[in-house]
Amino acid sequence: MRVDAVIFGGGVAGLWTLDRLVRQGCQAVLLESRALGCGQTVGSQGIIHGGMKYSLHGWLSKSAQHIRKMPEIWQQALLGRIAPNLTSTRLRSPACYLWQTESLASLAGMVGARIGLQVSPEPVSEEDRPAVFAKVSSGVARLPEQVIDPASFIADLAGQYRERILLIDPSDEGLKFELNSPGEVARIRLLRPDRQQTLTLEPAQVLLTAGAGNARLRKAVGLSSDVMQRRPLHMVIARGPLPELHGHCIDGLKTRVTVTSTTDGDSRMVWQIGGQIAEDGVRMTPRQVTEHAARELQSVLPQLDFTQVEWSSYAIDRAEAVTEGGSRPETIQVLCAGNVTTGWPTKLALAPLLAEEMAARVQPAVPESAWSPELLQHWPKPPVAVYPWNEADRTWWTVDIAAPRQSPSRRAA
Repeated sequence: MRVDAVIFGGGVAGLWTLDRLVRQGCQAVLLESRALGCGQTVGSQGIIHGGMKYSLHGWLSKSAQHIRKMPEIWQQALLGRIAPNLTSTRLRSPACYLWQTESLASLAGMVGARIGLQVSPEPVSEEDRPAVFAKVSSGVARLPEQVIDPASFIADLAGQYRERILLIDPSDEGLKFELNSPGEVARIRLLRPDRQQTLTLEPAQVLLTAGAGNARLRKAVGLSSDVMQRRPLHMVIARGPLPELHGHCIDGLKTRVTVTSTTDGDSRMVWQIGGQIAEDGVRMTPRQVTEHAARELQSVLPQLDFTQVEWSSYAIDRAEAVTEGGSRPETIQVLCAGNVTTGWPTKLALAPLLAEEMAARVQPAVPESAWSPELLQHWPKPPVAVYPWNEADRTWWTVDIAAPRQSPSRRAA
């Protein structure tokens, strides 16, 4: 079966790229070996960053320059005014709150966040603050960075292109590349996971958007896998009698705490906690990072009582192209070799920019008459990934901040 492009990876980057290709008239299919969005997309907090956190030093960084237009693009797509149509994507919040610890550096950072950005903090008066900030003595602002539900986004786009998305077996038996030369893919041979059907794809272009999986795929097509780096995070999740909150606590030039909220399958409030906590937590055990998070949250949100809150954590890798010193890339990264293009969006918000760059390397050449959707009709489809807090076998525990000695106990999710 001839196609203009085969996309590997069903996260935000792969699905946005698929939409872009189909809309420009290309015959494209997307292959996913696990669940759509598993890993970085569903593990993300869903914030459509506009550059504030990259401008705390008071000037417009390169990272902020590249990302500052993204909130407007996402907003227009969520409203159905531009492609892709994301009107079925659930919006958790239209904005985030921004508050600061009482340090001069932190105050300077709040001012610096206004420099050259299209989304800037808007001060919130004390009488208009949500109750969660009742005992926060420093400034509170509202930042128009939207927070989406990542799994809802995945389900939205996947539903629009269901016939073009295939679940594959990534083993050597289930996925075979035939190469003309390193980085030049002639054919991709697939065996259904249930071994009931085979399919041969002849792609003009192969697009790798599989996050950490890009390393293995590059090796399979004869390219170096050493071009990718991983920057780990140790995210914290909390559930229980918590208020809804989406926001960042700024301390100096760092995001001390980032909190986003949702509900789990039993309608309990869940907080997803990142920022500096997730960076520091890489060197901690699950128990230690939740204790650290509880202390940090008690410090920056003294109004709240965490005694009935349950805690857990999960590790996630940010997969990116290698940078000098292993630092965070400033924007999307794209590598080209033969007819293989490898891409990493760096941030969820930058997916539109990566999709534009990836799609620009594909020209519609396969005529519609050559497209055979009946070959794909009965092929298995990947499910949407489950959030960490909805995993049935997840362990939760309570934290005694004053004397954190309790051992984790297994509780029903």
